[in-house]
Amino acid sequence: MKKTSKKRAAPKAGAAGRGLRSRFAKPAGEAGGLLSGYDTGGYWCELQGHSHHALPACIELERRLDGFSIAELKKRSNAATREFMTLGVTFTVYSNRDQIDRILPFDVIPRVIPGVEWERLEAGVIQRVAAMNAFLGDIYGKQRALKDGIIPAELVLGNANYRKEMQDLPVPHGTYIHVCGTDIVRGKDGKFRVLEDNGRTPSGVSYVVENRHLMQRAFPDLVHDLPIRPVSNYGQKLAEALSQIAPAGVDDPQIVLLSPGAYNSAYFEHIFLAREMGVPLVEGRDLTVEKDRVFMKTVGGLAPVHVIYRRLNDDFLDPEVFRPDSMLGVAGLMRAYRKGNVALANAVGTGVADDKAVYAYIPRLIRYYLSEEPIIDNVETHICREPEGLKFTLDRMESLVVKPVGESGGYGVVIGPRVSKRELAEARELLTANPANYISQPMIELSVSPTLCGRAIEPRHVDLRPFTVTGKSSWVLPGGLTRVALRKGSLIVNSSQGGGSKDTWILG
Repeated sequence: MKKTSKKRAAPKAGAAGRGLRSRFAKPAGEAGGLLSGYDTGGYWCELQGHSHHALPACIELERRLDGFSIAELKKRSNAATREFMTLGVTFTVYSNRDQIDRILPFDVIPRVIPGVEWERLEAGVIQRVAAMNAFLGDIYGKQRALKDGIIPAELVLGNANYRKEMQDLPVPHGTYIHVCGTDIVRGKDGKFRVLEDNGRTPSGVSYVVENRHLMQRAFPDLVHDLPIRPVSNYGQKLAEALSQIAPAGVDDPQIVLLSPGAYNSAYFEHIFLAREMGVPLVEGRDLTVEKDRVFMKTVGGLAPVHVIYRRLNDDFLDPEVFRPDSMLGVAGLMRAYRKGNVALANAVGTGVADDKAVYAYIPRLIRYYLSEEPIIDNVETHICREPEGLKFTLDRMESLVVKPVGESGGYGVVIGPRVSKRELAEARELLTANPANYISQPMIELSVSPTLCGRAIEPRHVDLRPFTVTGKSSWVLPGGLTRVALRKGSLIVNSSQGGGSKDTWILG
């Protein structure tokens, strides 16, 4: 069992930032200011919209940024990079059998979302998670949506993520997805749309909190006195939600975080979240099942475990039920789960709901289960397993983004307008050979945000991943993870593909 250190208090910027207002006296955009030469390139800019002046919510930030020189910004950025490495805020990549720990590149110019925009986003992701939980309860129950033709039965029952072991297994409060990351993009029209749902083991929330702590330490003069909503209570909110799903009759549940171990790319986040919640970080070998109950091995003997926040995919969770060669899971865990003696977050089988093909039906499922119109629209999606969707995609591949439904991290994505004819021909062959594995979408010209690139401020494309925590009810972390495509012209924001991150400020 891994020991976790005591929860670290969020740093405060108040004292460090006092007396700094005089530094920001000159008007935003004045010649020679940091942003005086910034050009949005015709994209919607998170700071300036389609104008060359700050949006109302961003005026004070732009004014303060214009008080910096490039040299000062670069100096603090370099210091922030060193601090991230010192603190171990890293993710792991593998190359030629080598394990390399890298920091997620951090851009020091924050992204601002006005409070009124955030309220709509918050309501939209809560609505979406509610529909996904209702959908999962239905397909593992009476399957009304399948019988009513709301979604094709074969798309669900033939899905690799559908788990028959979950059939007729009730879960507390009807919640299957306790932690959800919703990927949201903004196009040239300034409108937010949902690009993807992540309802299995979404990652990245540790960077949201650490980015904020770093901004408070490195840029007290930027954050001072601004009404930025806090993010440091995420661990507390997650622990509260997990406590709410504990087995009946357990008043003081023991929660653990189950990790695949140090070789997992998100291991830093596992350590971080266990520390923030104040719970043990364990691996499969630290747990055992006796008489259909889960126990943790400790120096004082076996201690009961009531809730497991697992960062382990279904396939590796229980070698008795799934992959028998798994060395990462716990034999007998599903027996204890079915008996109601332990709760799992997220529940087994949630991958059906965040499948990229099922994604296209989420607006329809919102109307079916909630009798509401979607608050945030999907990106238009064509399902290639359907003849019309396949024909549409093949006829227009050079203008579409084609995605494999089972991949993550941006792998296998083909951006038609950005690839060569040879790459397009290869993608066409793969699509024709296995159309059920693909969807297509129009290319969204993602919004941009000012980003420090070398010794200049340039626009770079961004997306947003808010995190929703659900027990009895849902709570959304204010802001979420803004990912930024650091390569010029790139639309791929994933860390594994060279992306970085920004601090996200919800104002008001």
